[in-house]
Amino acid sequence: MNAPRISFEFFPPQSLEASFRLWDTVQTLAPLEPHFVSVTYGAGGTTRQLTHEAVTTIGKNYGLNVAAHLTCVDATREETLAIADSYAKAGVTELVALRGDPPKGSGAFRPHPEGFANSVELIEALAATGNFRIRVGAYPDRHPEAADAQADIDWLKRKIDAGAHSAITQFFFEAETFLRFRDRCAAAGITAPIIPGILPIENWNGVKRFAARCGTEVPQWLDDAFAAAIRDGREDLLATALCTELCTELMEEGVDELHFYTLNKPHLTRDVAHALGVTPKLVLENVA
Repeated sequence: MNAPRISFEFFPPQSLEASFRLWDTVQTLAPLEPHFVSVTYGAGGTTRQLTHEAVTTIGKNYGLNVAAHLTCVDATREETLAIADSYAKAGVTELVALRGDPPKGSGAFRPHPEGFANSVELIEALAATGNFRIRVGAYPDRHPEAADAQADIDWLKRKIDAGAHSAITQFFFEAETFLRFRDRCAAAGITAPIIPGILPIENWNGVKRFAARCGTEVPQWLDDAFAAAIRDGREDLLATALCTELCTELMEEGVDELHFYTLNKPHLTRDVAHALGVTPKLVLENVA
């Protein structure tokens, strides 16, 4: 079984300490030669400028293919397309186009009166520029706002038909969750690549809270396993083993690309990548 093609997600720093953590993460993972890396947007577009700075710095200093997140939240169409144009001028050729989360405490998403109403409209406008390869989100577990699981698949097909080139899924805990979703997407006529999103579990209680917000189903066996591991001081060992096993199961079912949500904590992601056969390339110097 060949090593998978991998990619990483980072988030932009909002403090000096977070800046050090981001650059340590990039330096640790860049030698694994990811296919691309992405940089997120904060809820409500709160990190718009920080995202731009992180994207351009990573691309310039590390030579990585960087995909910038772009959302519909709290901006006019003109402002959003101006941001996209600034990325194009900076040499960025990939975007992750999302509706985006509303600002915390503001309730449900409400489009800007002069903005894009949803991700499909955003994708159509970005595709029309001809400047970008566009990636979008997908949901193996039902999105909290979706009427049912089929609605998520129908919406994904609309995004692909609007001009998206591939999709990255929300994280999930069991391989079968992704594989069933992949089969349903194929049955719906979706032929674009669907890349599974992998979340190495650095902090189980924090991940459970995150999963509840995202609508990701938490298996009881997994909660029980982490409860025992935390009690015995083996949480990191369990996290590495389970993440490696999840990725291996996916690869055995034909998955050849994995996208890791690093949370700007690189070491567990690096260890899992190594276990999957993704290691830094050795540079051999000629000795006279």
